[in-house]
Amino acid sequence: MAKVVKKTISLPFELAKEAEEIAREERKTLSAVVQEALKLSRKEKLKKEFYQIQDYWSLKAKEKGIVTEKDLKRYLAS
Repeated sequence: MAKVVKKTISLPFELAKEAEEIAREERKTLSAVVQEALKLSRKEKLKKEFYQIQDYWSLKAKEKGIVTEKDLKRYLAS
């Protein structure tokens, strides 16, 4: 089992109410709801970073005239 650390957090009233409601509806503990939210937040952040990197390199490729896979093969062969 993973090591567990207890933390005390403060939430605005409405957010705490919403988290408790989600926990009730999904029959989960409040801790499980918060853990899931943090994991989702991390996943979304990584996804955003990935798309930013992808956009950057797509722009660099277009600057070099690489639009298709054929263009890439031609570029790599030169």
